[in-house]
Amino acid sequence: MTGVLIGVVGPSGVGKDTLMHALVEASPDLALVRRFITRPAELGGEDFTSVSEDAFDGLCADGAFCVHWRAHGLRYGIPDEVRLRVGKGERLLVNLSRNVLSDVAAVFPDFMVLNVTAAPETLASRLKGRGRETADDIARRLARSVRPIPDGVKVYAISNDGSLNEAVDAALAVLHPVSA
Repeated sequence: MTGVLIGVVGPSGVGKDTLMHALVEASPDLALVRRFITRPAELGGEDFTSVSEDAFDGLCADGAFCVHWRAHGLRYGIPDEVRLRVGKGERLLVNLSRNVLSDVAAVFPDFMVLNVTAAPETLASRLKGRGRETADDIARRLARSVRPIPDGVKVYAISNDGSLNEAVDAALAVLHPVSA
């Protein structure tokens, strides 16, 4: 089996993490990447390693990340061990920012992207429900322009407006295509 890093992108509230967990449950050959984030652990929302800004700087200086970026006032890092895991044949899902896709593609040549979409009213409802953002934060996230996916990256659109099972089925059809 060939290893691959599968980036999952989409606007805040689209259900990326929920979809990723459901995909891992549905397909044992998939696993999640645990990111480092400069967000307090008690805010939750996903399984991540919480680090301070100073600790993040130290990890960067030590080469602990194969890719790192800043978004929404936070810093995110993908552990360098992910390169080894993909090289050993693992198929890994990681929640990414569109702004870092070119950087990730430069590190992972067979990189592919699941672009998860949903209607604005669905996004607003989900953002409000998770309780991490103020009304102003939600409005800013919804108004943020969507950066296009860079050329040369394999991207597949997955609608997450319906049931979770529908989104999982659509993603699995991309990740495990049936040969004709």
